Amino acid sequence: MTASSPDFSALFASDGTVLRHPERPQPRYRPLVAVRSFQALIKDKEDTSLVFKIFESLPSRDFLRRVRDLSLSPQGEQLRQTEPHLADILDDHATLRGTPKGSLAHAYCDFMEAEGLSAAGLVAESERLGRPKYLDLVQWFIERSRDTHDLFHVLTGYGRDALGEQCVLLFTHGQSPSQGHLLIGYAGAANIKKMTRGSAAPVFGAVRQAHRTGKGAPSLMAQPIRELLGRPLDEVRTALRIPRPTQYRECHRIWQAEGIDPYDLLASNPAQQQELQAA
Repeated sequence: MTASSPDFSALFASDGTVLRHPERPQPRYRPLVAVRSFQALIKDKEDTSLVFKIFESLPSRDFLRRVRDLSLSPQGEQLRQTEPHLADILDDHATLRGTPKGSLAHAYCDFMEAEGLSAAGLVAESERLGRPKYLDLVQWFIERSRDTHDLFHVLTGYGRDALGEQCVLLFTHGQSPSQGHLLIGYAGAANIKKMTRGSAAPVFGAVRQAHRTGKGAPSLMAQPIRELLGRPLDEVRTALRIPRPTQYRECHRIWQAEGIDPYDLLASNPAQQQELQAA
């Protein structure tokens, strides 16, 4: 512990929950593991467990400060009482569908049902790593960050295509900086440029716009999600300063004009598919 490093070992919430459990392992910086995991993710973008492994391998230096600032604030204390497990709230589509048409809740249900996704599925993916859980505020913060991922897709308008995922990750970096988001976001964008070589689509313009939007928006994790879900989607986007993803949509427009399927970039370019597989 240095003079400039704060001591987080004796900080507790009002209900006695410790900020960081003493048995929680210290994070290890393992860039080579992160790079290998990213290479595997390129080959199988559906293996979400690799994303979690990348984040674990590139821990953020100010992570505990961010956990402390939210979880020990009056706002964070309220969120822990009213929204202890976001996944349960988000998977209750019957209740969410009871909100007015045009709400964030309806848009979220539409997105998840169309994609065949569930919040519980994302939980299961994260638990594939077999990491132990600890009764501390770090655990709550990690899980809340994980469970808001698909809400980011809905709020930002970025799809689950390759570019959309990179945009959401860089939006997330703007909200909660980590080298993992930067690695996957920008290296992923470079890989997309490689797959669509010769295309005029502004791929890096799209991810940079997403990054700026994330930095300019208030923290979604710190918002009362139950309340946001019941409000009109456009109203929530305005309140959170999330503009239309114009550069992302321009990429899709150009790709479609060029005969490239944004949701299957490799299939749209057989030559590049062979080249990437050989690499």
